Amino acid sequence: MRRAGNVFGRRGNRQLKQLWGLRGLLERLSVALIVLLICCISLFTAFKSTSNLSGIRSGKPISVDELWETAASGGWRPSSAPRSDWPSPPVETNGYLRVRCNGGLNQQRTAICNAVLAARIMNATLVLPELDANAYWNDNSGFHGIYDVEHFIKSLRYDVRIVETLPEISKHEKSKKLKAHQIRPPRDAPVSWYKTVALKAMKEHGAIYLTPFSHRLEEEIDNAEYQRLRCRVNYHALRFKPQIMKLSQAIVSKLRSQGHFMSIHLRFEMDMLSFAGCFDIFTPAEQKILKKYREENFAPKELVYDERRAIGKCPLTPEEASLILRAMGFDNSTRIYLAVGELFGGDRFMKPFRALFPHLANHNTMGLSADELAEGTHGMLGSAVDYMVCLLSDIFLPTYDGPSNFANNVMGHRLYYGFRTIIQPDRKALARIFIKREKGQTADFEESVRQVMYNRPFGGPHKRIPPESFYINSWPECFCQMNPKNTADKCPPENVVENLNSRLQSEEGMRSSNMTDG
Repeated sequence: MRRAGNVFGRRGNRQLKQLWGLRGLLERLSVALIVLLICCISLFTAFKSTSNLSGIRSGKPISVDELWETAASGGWRPSSAPRSDWPSPPVETNGYLRVRCNGGLNQQRTAICNAVLAARIMNATLVLPELDANAYWNDNSGFHGIYDVEHFIKSLRYDVRIVETLPEISKHEKSKKLKAHQIRPPRDAPVSWYKTVALKAMKEHGAIYLTPFSHRLEEEIDNAEYQRLRCRVNYHALRFKPQIMKLSQAIVSKLRSQGHFMSIHLRFEMDMLSFAGCFDIFTPAEQKILKKYREENFAPKELVYDERRAIGKCPLTPEEASLILRAMGFDNSTRIYLAVGELFGGDRFMKPFRALFPHLANHNTMGLSADELAEGTHGMLGSAVDYMVCLLSDIFLPTYDGPSNFANNVMGHRLYYGFRTIIQPDRKALARIFIKREKGQTADFEESVRQVMYNRPFGGPHKRIPPESFYINSWPECFCQMNPKNTADKCPPENVVENLNSRLQSEEGMRSSNMTDG
């Protein structure tokens, strides 16, 4: 016979286990509810902060009249001045930094920004950057031929010391130019590489030569002052030579004398089409040319046109660009400046565009004098003129961004220049709509295009999300607010430049005094 006490004990144990199990279940449910609550709060906060950025749209229609105006700023203004302690560059640096900027005009432009930052990181004296002779444009203008050197050096005097050439050194009673130790920097090298490997070589040899220097410093740096220095270089120090500025302004004045105008970067040239692998719309002879150019200039890669097209990897054709504009409400009175090199495939690709928008211009059709045109419309000088006209136009539309340095730099500059309107097509979302149209499915075509385009930022402030480049969107580092919610976004004092100048003069005065005493 079982004892009653044993029976009660086992039942009690079972009841106790059930209670403990129920308690554990309740604890797990509580944890799950807390996690769910935290996620909801985080999502709400992210949505709220995103919705406060006036540049982000949510499918709301926008009229053509609104697009001709600048985008809403949300109280933000461009500001790249230092907001924390920013010492003047010391007279005695760790050595000289020489760089060779390869690529086209705008790839070189980003490399110059990186070179200045690299010099600041290493406390180095920067030798005026070398610009590669451009094989595509057959142009060897160099820094002096494109940019205002005096303005460049003066603008950055609070940030880095810049010299035009390496100094002469005396050795065995003979003078010769200091030789820089050559290094090939890794692509997108971190700041730590410059503080260790590059700096060690500089201290050892007195000067280093970094070549090539395209994309040789990481873009996303967790140091807002470093990023603001990039903006000071890009949007203030790098000013084109006076004749380029004069010619650009003459073109803009002629265009604007008749009202609003937009600019389009029509990236439909042989080099970009070869890079993108978008061949099938061309004749067999044209495809052979593109494939040959690709084999000679780019790494081997299996590219299938239909796949590339479907994911938005092909540049918009001129006809596709015109259909987007018409769907958005622009009519045939719209005046358009085309920034384009040699359009591949000939005039047959421009005929559909011209049929919808006949008022087209480029720097060769503006009725300028032969002397004016000779001064600045060939090769990289012509690209510089196109850059300025696209910067100053009322609306800018790039048909291909991604690896297009011209479009990326212009978009970033327009954002900084006062949130000037940008129509940036979502090629991936638009691809399926254009493919359906080519198959004869034209119902609701224009409405479908509008729905895609109404979700674009149109040049207003918006969060930078990879793969968007810092050079396309320098918000929030290079912008500020007078009455911010976050103190990090507060605009610096109006006299920040005077303070920097006073500090620089004080330090130079102390140096002169020490030299006199010595």
